[in-house]
Amino acid sequence: MKEIILSGKKNGMAVLLITFLLYVAAIIGTVVVATSGNPKDVSGGMIVLIVCIVYMSIGWFPLIGLKVIKPQEALVLTLFGKYIGTLKEEGFYFVNPFSTGVNPAAHTKLGQSGDASGNKGLKIRADDIDIEAVSLGKKISLKVMTLSNSKQKINDCLGNPIEISIAVTWRVVDTVKAVFNVDNYKEFLSLQCDSALRDIVRIYPYDVAQNVDTTGDGQADEGSLRGSSEEVAMKIKEKIQRQVVEAGIEIIDARITYLAYAPEIAAVMLQRQQASAIVDARKMIVDGAVGMVEMALDKLKEEEVVDLDEERKAAMVSNLLVVLCGSHETQPIVNAGSLY
Repeated sequence: MKEIILSGKKNGMAVLLITFLLYVAAIIGTVVVATSGNPKDVSGGMIVLIVCIVYMSIGWFPLIGLKVIKPQEALVLTLFGKYIGTLKEEGFYFVNPFSTGVNPAAHTKLGQSGDASGNKGLKIRADDIDIEAVSLGKKISLKVMTLSNSKQKINDCLGNPIEISIAVTWRVVDTVKAVFNVDNYKEFLSLQCDSALRDIVRIYPYDVAQNVDTTGDGQADEGSLRGSSEEVAMKIKEKIQRQVVEAGIEIIDARITYLAYAPEIAAVMLQRQQASAIVDARKMIVDGAVGMVEMALDKLKEEEVVDLDEERKAAMVSNLLVVLCGSHETQPIVNAGSLY
């Protein structure tokens, strides 16, 4: 089904003025006939009176066809179940009074931008979706909106449970697909975001890991959820876009808003990171200490300060490494005796 834009019906003001003037004429005619006492015009006056009363009773009916469309709003119209077009441009329209607006997501609130309302209604809270019945119209917002679903617990490619959430920026670009192709395009988008997030997260480890291929080329790489956030966000966006194209929705951006290990393994992973940091720090200290010992021996030999045999060199190296690599301050011992 192709979207039909109704742009030639901006005559709502003319219909409103004509209806108002006819009501005024009907009221004046009723008053004039009722106050007229000429018996010769009784039959004609009764006809005018009946016409005026009937019009005042049903003359308001054309007002049902008046529609006001604000900027970045759209109204999908059907007539006796058949799609007749969409009002997309701002203006004051007059359409068939029997036509009705269709928006299956009008009473769905997902806790996202564009769904804010001061009206109170029945709120149903689920694990991942908040649906609230509010008093909204049948118009579809064409503005850019942001959907932020609840945090999800997903296993990464190494099986570690993590908690992650995303914020998706989107908008409706095809009102016909959004209304008629899916039952509720807001709930459909929310579920597709959760599904795409799970599919992408399972490809990556939380942190850089060895022998993990995240690109699919058969070679290990350094991709991770924590270090490759831009790449992960782009894949999530493309995945969601492929899944919601039939709903007439355009995904503008997708960003990770929360990322952490699940509480049950967070403490263990913290200890692992601390141990890794300690090992890296010790490695750097040892490398520096070996360089300093080598420089000290070369300097002593070059300046001919003292001539050490291999046994004394080994003892000196051992003492210097203990001093340089130790985690506590050393207590110096002064030997006042002879070298041998």
